[in-house]
Amino acid sequence: MTLRLGINIDHVCTLRNARGGAWPDPVLAARAARDGGADGITIHLREDRRHIRDADLAPIKDATLLPINFEMAATAEMQAIALNYRPHAACIVPEKRFEVTTEGGLDVAGQAEALRPLVRALAASGIRVSMFIDPDPRQVAASAAIGAQAVELHTGRYCDSDGAERAAELARLHAAAKAVAATGMECHAGHGLSYDTVGAVAAIPEIVELNIGHFLVGAALFDGLAPVVAKMKALMAAARTVQERQ
Repeated sequence: MTLRLGINIDHVCTLRNARGGAWPDPVLAARAARDGGADGITIHLREDRRHIRDADLAPIKDATLLPINFEMAATAEMQAIALNYRPHAACIVPEKRFEVTTEGGLDVAGQAEALRPLVRALAASGIRVSMFIDPDPRQVAASAAIGAQAVELHTGRYCDSDGAERAAELARLHAAAKAVAATGMECHAGHGLSYDTVGAVAAIPEIVELNIGHFLVGAALFDGLAPVVAKMKALMAAARTVQERQ
């Protein structure tokens, strides 16, 4: 099964916003990601607009024919923006005002009744809806029950651990990916992935999409965004090829 790569360009805007000007331009980042072989562009419009801003949405969408994955909190404000913006996909993520980055998966099981109308409204507008969750069977089942079309498994704990703990986290990802596939939802994964950690996750056969941002934007400072996207795609393809031969 083809493994897609979505590039999160949020932190191009983090750098831009540090000076308050217009450079570097996320539109150019979206085009460079496309040129490197990206299959989609991911953007997260946060409540505090710390990186992507409202004025970035239309130019990024117009810059490339690649599908846009719109990461968003489950709020009325973001629902209205998503319904007006009409991205290809919306990924519902937990959001804390003062967190540096997304700290874990969404508690879909605990918020199912609140999330169900949001999922229904987005899907009715033709937006593919996914839930950003920890690799937990309970969260997988809850995501399917509220009508999500996909889930994105949080890989942060896998990337941040080593030894026996990393092996256990990888086993959790494998089990969760199987559970996702059994429901008929698409299985995606992301958060914290790098050249060193992507292979084992890319080799999970049920996963059809990876979303990677911070590492690639950082690597692009030295090597350029298109080349680092191409390198990540090659690593993903190599890992998937090895898995398919086994």
